[in-house]
Amino acid sequence: MAKKSHVSLTPATQWLKAKHVDFDELTYDWSEHGGTAQAASSCGLDHHQVVKTLVMEDEKKKPLIILMHGDCSVSTKNLARQVGAKTIAPCKPEQAQRNSGYMVGGTSPFGTKKAMPVFVERTILSMPKIYINGGRRGYQVGIDPTILVDVLGATPVDCAIPD
Repeated sequence: MAKKSHVSLTPATQWLKAKHVDFDELTYDWSEHGGTAQAASSCGLDHHQVVKTLVMEDEKKKPLIILMHGDCSVSTKNLARQVGAKTIAPCKPEQAQRNSGYMVGGTSPFGTKKAMPVFVERTILSMPKIYINGGRRGYQVGIDPTILVDVLGATPVDCAIPD
C-alpha cells in the first residue's frame, strides 16, 4: 500500500529542493523485478504516468539517461538516430550504478553522480503530472513533467514502443 510520507533526503530530493521544484512523495514496498508496474499498482497510479529512468550508453560507452512511460519500452534504434549515435544499449547494472550514483531500482534523473545528457519521451511532457523515482527503491516523487525540460534540461525524443 502506498504511503504519503516524507522520506529522508536523497541526492534527487536535494536537487529538486535546490531548484525550488514542488513535489509530493509516495512510498511503497519495493521488490526486485517489480519495476514501474509495482510502483503504479502499489500507489494507485496509472502505469502510463509512472516514468522509468533508464541509464544507457552509446557505441563509445558514453552514458545517457532516457525517461520513458512505465508501460512502454525504448526503441534504441530510434533513440540512437535522434541523438546522433550509431547504437544505444542499456548499461550493465553495475555501470548504471557507477554513472548515476543510484542503486538499480532506485535511479532518479535528478542529482546524478555523473552529468549525463537526459532524453525524455515527448508524450510524457503533455501529462498533467508524472511520478518518477526519487532516488531510493520504493520511493516516487510526483512532479509537473515540464520540469524535465525547463529545469533538468532534458531533450524530447520519440522512441516509445507500447509494451
